[in-house]
Amino acid sequence: MSLGQFPENLSMDEVDLSAFNNAKRDFDLIVIGSGPAGQKAALTAAELGKNVAMVEREPLAGGVCLNTGTVPSKTLREAVLYLTGFRERGYYGEDYRLSDKITSSDLLQRTSLVIKLERDVINQALAFHGVTRLVGTGRLVGPHEVAVELVGHETIHTADNIILGVGTKPRRPADVPFDDINIFDSDAVFGRENDLRPLPASMIVLGAGVIGIEYASMFSALDIPTILIDPRPNPLSFADNEISAVLYEQLSRHKVELIFGQSYKGMKIKGREDDHRAIVEVELTDGRTVKADNLLFALGRIPMTDTVNAKGVGVEVDKRGNVVVDGSYRTSVPSIWAAGDVIGFPSLASTSAEQGRVAALNALGMVATWHPDSIPYGIYTIPEVSMVGKTEWQLVEEKVPYVVGRALWRDTARGKIIGDMTGALKMLFHKESKRLIGVHIIGEGATELLHIGQSVLHFQGGLDFFLQNVFNYPTLAEAYKIAAHNAWSQMRGFPVPTQTLVEQVFEIGSVADWAKSAM
Repeated sequence: MSLGQFPENLSMDEVDLSAFNNAKRDFDLIVIGSGPAGQKAALTAAELGKNVAMVEREPLAGGVCLNTGTVPSKTLREAVLYLTGFRERGYYGEDYRLSDKITSSDLLQRTSLVIKLERDVINQALAFHGVTRLVGTGRLVGPHEVAVELVGHETIHTADNIILGVGTKPRRPADVPFDDINIFDSDAVFGRENDLRPLPASMIVLGAGVIGIEYASMFSALDIPTILIDPRPNPLSFADNEISAVLYEQLSRHKVELIFGQSYKGMKIKGREDDHRAIVEVELTDGRTVKADNLLFALGRIPMTDTVNAKGVGVEVDKRGNVVVDGSYRTSVPSIWAAGDVIGFPSLASTSAEQGRVAALNALGMVATWHPDSIPYGIYTIPEVSMVGKTEWQLVEEKVPYVVGRALWRDTARGKIIGDMTGALKMLFHKESKRLIGVHIIGEGATELLHIGQSVLHFQGGLDFFLQNVFNYPTLAEAYKIAAHNAWSQMRGFPVPTQTLVEQVFEIGSVADWAKSAM
């Protein structure tokens, strides 16, 4: 049995520990955590010929991203879109369904397969590059020492440098009666206790951040009446205001009741805790009471700094528990570095992986550069939202002169062909230099299309690129040229519509209405 392979068909007590966590060994680098940050850090160092160990408490690598977070939820989203026929409803009408009866096993069948395939890729990469797998709970015991405990068996390993990539776990406040059947968190959605079987007749999602709003949109696409609650007036305040407003309007039109600016005062499960038909009641701070079959609690995640004894060895953490790092991802302890969700915002799989790469290179004394100003953000709601660069309110605050170019999916032939008449693109250009400084998209393919704008922004391109280049026809990418012409017209003094993006997007209504008006 090699150190790069852990037998998936064995339980912990059946594993010969001597084949894994042997006596004390010295490494160039020890990485704690096998999520995107840990994987990339370990592989980066191993590719440079360094002796690297990865500590992971679970026998299967991948962390939350692979096992309970990003990969499962995005796979579930695709299953929802396919089985409900949601993508085609705009063209064929809101009553269109691919399947009248969708079960939880229908939704989760694809998820388990994708997780397995992705895990195989990770394990093969780690084994190929000679990364030593240390299975168990990692704990810092010094600036260069990591204790790895597995089923009461502990070994100490040393390294020149250590990288923390331990990620986060869902908040589970004591006043929330979690039973992982009627009330559960995002990690428990794919757990053994609650696998969404049977599908609930109604849902409450408490927390409208990225995780909560993504799941709310999936429940909505499944035609499950959903109540989305968040104490903030605008939960996606980091996104462009017009884009988030279009998203909120879309959700409202698809059976999602939005209650923003209110939190929970208390909640209870009425009926037996093991009864799937029990009702969850939530009392809000304004005195209202809302009810549903199930509740997904998604009000934040907690960095797992305590589990690794970060403060115990002098690593500084902030009031939220996030590890404090400098620009090179070094902590207050010179030999300890940190990357990924454990250091806080933006907590994206893509940025975590890049942070892990940069942290590893810096730890090895090499020059590491990256470009945080052109980080893409993706929110896998239905519809997708994606962005890069500045938002309009940032430019207003910074007193930067700018022009907005807008285009709607229905302005393109491709938008009409696929039936997405509510998608939109918004580009921000510097009014004087005409450089691109922000791209914001909502609609089908948003997270893929964004990379066109990201590339132009990164290489300091601007309006001329979009005006002078050819885009395939018919594609949604043509929206870039349309938006560029919209911005160019404004720069030349031509009058432009004064409607907000929400008013422009929903002026005609659904694609079915558009199709009727076009006949």
